[in-house]
Amino acid sequence: MATPKVDLSRLSLKDALDLATLIEEEAHERYLELADQMDKHRTPGAAKFFRFMAENEAKHGAALSAQRRARFADAPRDVTRAMLFDVEAPEYDAARAFMTARQALGVALRCEEKAYAFFTEALAHVNDPQVKTLFDELGAEEVSHQDLVRRELAHLPPGEDRNGEAFVDDPNAQ
Repeated sequence: MATPKVDLSRLSLKDALDLATLIEEEAHERYLELADQMDKHRTPGAAKFFRFMAENEAKHGAALSAQRRARFADAPRDVTRAMLFDVEAPEYDAARAFMTARQALGVALRCEEKAYAFFTEALAHVNDPQVKTLFDELGAEEVSHQDLVRRELAHLPPGEDRNGEAFVDDPNAQ
């Protein structure tokens, strides 16, 4: 589990909402970075899907942030981005030159599975009943995101699984 540097056993609902919001923000930013990489590699299908995922992460983060504001107004955050890394965000090396849309969806599916694993494994360490309820809801949300990605995968034409590494030129001696 990509464990944040947070003591989950002492997590308050405010902190849990902040943590969940930060997880979504990190994933949003990383998907945008991958989309930009795909644009540079002229792989518009992968770039388009990474932008789609970035929008989904932004919407989910905004909903969590609104829920946090409604309950805790502008109380300062005690959880920071420095306390987490790659809970849901794609790994930096996930993008490949000439990546197909199918491969991009595979990256997204692994991220949604990773996020689900985080929230379900975290439940064993959480003591606050409200945080347990929130993490149960977030885990269920990650399952619905997995289903969304699988539906998108099912709509792609077969045979779009070329290996992008085969298209990368070897360095030439100068």
